[in-house]
Amino acid sequence: MKIINGLGRLYRGETTFDFIGRRVIGFAISLVIVVAGAGSLLVQGLELGIDFRGGVAWEVPSNSSAGKLTDEDARKVLEDNNIESASAKIQFLTGTELQIMRVQVGDQTEQVRLAVQKSFAEVAKVSVDEVSVASVSSSWGRSITEKALRALLVFFVVVSFYISWRLEWKMALTAIIAMAHDVVISVGVYSLLGFELTPATVIAFLTILGFSLYDTVVVFDRVLENSKKFATSRQSFANIANISTNEVLARSLNTTLASSLPVVSLLVVGSFVLGAKSLEDFAVALLVGMVAGTYSSIFVAVPLLDVFKQNESKYRPFKGQIAVGEAMAELMGHGDISRLAVAKSSKSSGASATESSTVTNQELVAQAAHRATSALTHPPRPRKKRR
Repeated sequence: MKIINGLGRLYRGETTFDFIGRRVIGFAISLVIVVAGAGSLLVQGLELGIDFRGGVAWEVPSNSSAGKLTDEDARKVLEDNNIESASAKIQFLTGTELQIMRVQVGDQTEQVRLAVQKSFAEVAKVSVDEVSVASVSSSWGRSITEKALRALLVFFVVVSFYISWRLEWKMALTAIIAMAHDVVISVGVYSLLGFELTPATVIAFLTILGFSLYDTVVVFDRVLENSKKFATSRQSFANIANISTNEVLARSLNTTLASSLPVVSLLVVGSFVLGAKSLEDFAVALLVGMVAGTYSSIFVAVPLLDVFKQNESKYRPFKGQIAVGEAMAELMGHGDISRLAVAKSSKSSGASATESSTVTNQELVAQAAHRATSALTHPPRPRKKRR
C-alpha cells in the first residue's frame, strides 16, 4: 500500500526528495563514473571503427557448407597474403539464419584486397561475390573525426547562447557542464566495455546531447517559474530548486521510460535477432546516454545551479536553509502544517542538510502566517484615518 501511495504522490508531483541536501552523494557518484571513464580513455582509448581510422574490412559467410569458420582460419588467410594477423580485428555477427565473419585490418592496396577476398571465398566454399569488401582511407577517417568534433563544438556554442538568451547565463553554464558530463560518461562506457566507435555512434551521441538538454531545460524552466512565484517570499534557492525538481520528477522519469522502450527493442531485435552490428552500436549509445541525461538533469544540473546561485544577494540571507519533509510539502501547497520540519545546514561545519530540527507550534503558526503574508504581490494598504 505504501508503494502504491508513493507512486501516486510521484505522478502527482507531490514527492519531497531532498536533492539539494544530498547533492554530495550525486556529485560523488558522477565523479567516480567520470574518473573511471576518463581513466579508461587515457589508458586504452577508444576502439575506433574503420570509418575513423581507415582500413579494409571483409565480411565472409562463416556457416557455409564448408563448415563454420574460426579465428584461426581468418588469421591463416591473412598470413598467407603477407598481412600481419596479430592486429586484425575479427568479429562474428549472428543473425536469424546466417552468421557473418568480419575481418578488419589496416589500409591495403587494391591487389591485396582482391587476393584476400578470393582466399576467403575459397576457404568458405562460396563465390567471390558473397565476400564483401569495404575500404576507407586513413585521410578520410581523419576528416570524419575532425567534422564530428567540430559539430560537437558548434552544438555547445549555439546551445549556450540560446539558453543564456532564453533563461540566464548561469543556467547555460550548468547545462553545458551537464551535457559534457553525459558525453564523458557515454564515451567512457564505450571505452570500458570495448565497444566500437562508428558514425552511427557519433549520431547517437549528438542525439544524447539533445535529449539531455531537453530534460535539463524542462527542469530549469520550472525553476525559473518558481523563482518568480516565490520572489516576494523569504526562501532560499535550495528550496526553490528542490520544489521544482520534485514537481517535474515524474515527467522526467516518464520521458526516459517512454524513450528507452523503443531503444531496448531496437537493441534486442537489431543485435540478437537480426545481427545488425550498426544497430547495436547506435542503441547502446542511446540507452547509456538517456540514463546519464536523466540522472544529470536531476542530480547534477540543478544542485550545481544551486551552488552558482545561492550567494546571490536575494538568496544569501537564507543560504543553507532547506525545507524537508512536511515543510517542503507545505511550501508546495499540499503539506500538513502540524508536522513541519525545517533542516538548516551549518555554514561553518558543513553539516548535512538532512539533519532537521522540529519547531514549536507557535513557530509553525508564525512561519505559516509569514508565508501567507509574503505571498501577496504587494503589501496591504493602511486604512485611512477618519476625520
